[in-house]
Amino acid sequence: MFGLRRRGTALVSERLPRALGRLIEGLAPRPAPAVPQQRGHNPDAVVDCAIYAAGVRRPGAVHYTEAARAARRRRGTYVWLGLHEPDRATMRSIAEAFGLHELVVEQAVEGGHRPALETIGDVTRLVLRTARYVEHEELTATSEVVDTGDVTVLIAPWFVISIRHGAAGALWQVRRELEKRQPVLRQGPWAVAYAIGSRLVDEYLNVAAAVERDLERLEEETFSAQVSPEIAHFYQLKREMVEFKRAVLPLQEPLDILIEQSGLPAGLRPYFVDVRGRLARAVDRVAGFDDLLNSILQARLAQVSMVQNNDMRMIAAWAAIAAVPTVIAGIYGMNFTWMPFLDAHYGFHGVVALIVLICAGLYWRFKRAGWL
Repeated sequence: MFGLRRRGTALVSERLPRALGRLIEGLAPRPAPAVPQQRGHNPDAVVDCAIYAAGVRRPGAVHYTEAARAARRRRGTYVWLGLHEPDRATMRSIAEAFGLHELVVEQAVEGGHRPALETIGDVTRLVLRTARYVEHEELTATSEVVDTGDVTVLIAPWFVISIRHGAAGALWQVRRELEKRQPVLRQGPWAVAYAIGSRLVDEYLNVAAAVERDLERLEEETFSAQVSPEIAHFYQLKREMVEFKRAVLPLQEPLDILIEQSGLPAGLRPYFVDVRGRLARAVDRVAGFDDLLNSILQARLAQVSMVQNNDMRMIAAWAAIAAVPTVIAGIYGMNFTWMPFLDAHYGFHGVVALIVLICAGLYWRFKRAGWL
């Protein structure tokens, strides 16, 4: 019968929309398949990688795996690999190429380390804090004065790896200047550690000089004729000084231990002693800044207390003057049968004159005492 159809077949009215749909899909432009991005010669975390022999950098770009293989084969050569905030995958690849311990990988990925010196196997790990002065027109309650980060230096007989976290402490200029000093660069990987430490200590002194100017402005503001009631920016600078002090002061102990180590090349020992001397100057200046800031803050708090006391005395004086008409008006507002001057012809005028006389006397007395 016409109302029946075979199993597996469809009416023309049902097949037509599907055919039109396939035709439209064929005419529409198809998106191009995603092409996977090729990784460059070095990962993005690698700032620079070079091989050094006899105090001279070998020309040409080299991958850190190839550099590690070449430095292992040839005596008297070493690799300086510079990294900036590497991820865990990159550090694992670098650890496999240079034979680093897994704990070194975990420590290198995270930032915010305290200055320290430790040895794991034949690799010495030196951590230094970086500091950078942030320029600002005016010190406010939210101004950032000192920006800090950290640099981890991994030193071995045939390689040195510098890992930087944070915006402060860029090392490209350190590398460029050190490559001009071949006698120092010939001392081996420890020469890189010296150059990095020397530059960071110099930055400490530069930051200290800039912070000193901020302290001078605060001192002038504190003892000026027109004192601002704001005080939050004093505490902001104090917080920034605490951060700066945490970067400078803890480096003394690792540097002392490093100078006393027998593995440090004898030719570099005087250079590290010079770095320790400049660090001592930075420590003294930071400690002096802390004391000076505390003195300025105490003077500012004393001024605030004096201003508050003056305001309270002024309020108390005006309250005492306002109490005179209030008390007299309250007494005469009572419904007593007999009150003094109530029936007098000039009683009201006399009471008003008495109020004015007493208020004027109080005003003169408070003015003479300095309360008004």
